[in-house]
Amino acid sequence: MPEGGTVTPFDLDPRLARDSDLVAHLDLCQLRLSRDARWPWLILIPERNAISETFELSPEEQATLSHETNRVAAALKQVTGATKINIGALGNIVRQLHVHIVARTEGDANWPGPIWGFGTAEAWDAAKRDDVLNRLTESLT
Repeated sequence: MPEGGTVTPFDLDPRLARDSDLVAHLDLCQLRLSRDARWPWLILIPERNAISETFELSPEEQATLSHETNRVAAALKQVTGATKINIGALGNIVRQLHVHIVARTEGDANWPGPIWGFGTAEAWDAAKRDDVLNRLTESLT
């Protein structure tokens, strides 16, 4: 805690805020759902300001990030029945540390190619989005 006992509020990068919706607050991270419905795509964002690399986190925070990543990835695979879960922390455009967790299925848009830079984002159908989020939340508890 900073001197004087005040907590600095977490500042979410505006691009992450624009492109995703908050699902839950975990111990370290915000769990967010990408607004692009072509792939079930979750994003973990450690609630730490001015961090762009995992090695900038404390060893305890690194362990928590690893645990949360694995927990969310397993839940996403269970909920979607995905062929493969892709996990990546790129940060070339959005510098704020964030981890993408994407469910890929044979035959999905651009399988087996990468998701970045492919096509145009598609909005979620509200009922499908709610179903995925409900099942994901159940799987995480």
